[in-house]
Amino acid sequence: MGRHRLQPAERDALARLLASPKYEVLPLSGLDEQLDALPAGATLAVTASPAKGLETSLEVGERLRRAGFAVVIHLAARTVRDGQHLRDLLDRMRDAGIDRAFVVGGDARQPGAYADALSLLRDMAEAGHHLTEVGITAYPQGHPAISEQALEAALAAKSPYVQYMTTQLCFDADALSRWIARQRRAGNRLPVDIGIPGAVEATRLLRISTRIGVADAARFVTKQGWLVARLLRPGGYRPDRLLRDLAPTLADPAAAVRGLHVFTFNQVHHTAAWRGNLLSSLDR
Repeated sequence: MGRHRLQPAERDALARLLASPKYEVLPLSGLDEQLDALPAGATLAVTASPAKGLETSLEVGERLRRAGFAVVIHLAARTVRDGQHLRDLLDRMRDAGIDRAFVVGGDARQPGAYADALSLLRDMAEAGHHLTEVGITAYPQGHPAISEQALEAALAAKSPYVQYMTTQLCFDADALSRWIARQRRAGNRLPVDIGIPGAVEATRLLRISTRIGVADAARFVTKQGWLVARLLRPGGYRPDRLLRDLAPTLADPAAAVRGLHVFTFNQVHHTAAWRGNLLSSLDR
């Protein structure tokens, strides 16, 4: 974990969160072959891609649910065509035994009836739904196309419709901790899942980028170029130091950190092995 010794409460908090993280996966072929690396009943969040559509995400989610995993489906608002399409998606999730969703705006260039996550959340609430838990994205380090003021207003507007928020993928423990403290001072009581990268190997990340579609990959690099640079450094990336630096916040009840959202980039074997090793080191 590094040169600095964790305090007992910090060690306990980190072990608790590592015991049952949420793993984000991409709806690509080859995913199933890696699932044996995960604990039985692990929670998998299936992303949405403008190129592949929500139906592909649901197909993967249904398969994962049949395999015994807990599933969270990403509903990208701009990919939902209209109210009927939304109801069809929710009905299909209900029939598959999937009762958790994560609502994002999405990157589709030509939106249907929903231009953003808030409009989709409002329609979901008005129509009624079976979902027991709905989450939204939070941006401690901002968004390249949206002002900080607009992000704060959107978070406040969406909060009544959801049960938790997940931070964007972030490498800066100080920025995360300051943002969480600021939210709590402002009265935001939504529990937060912290988005962290899993154990990522550069060559495998590049291979994945060629499979998610040129347009999707270009959008990702444009929006997260600094992130890609960090992940592609020699030897790959491991989030041990990030978690160590976050430990005081993880252990603070006032921060209301409820979980870890691990971006695997479909490097599930690497991420699962990293998690197991880190948990073992905490037990020693």
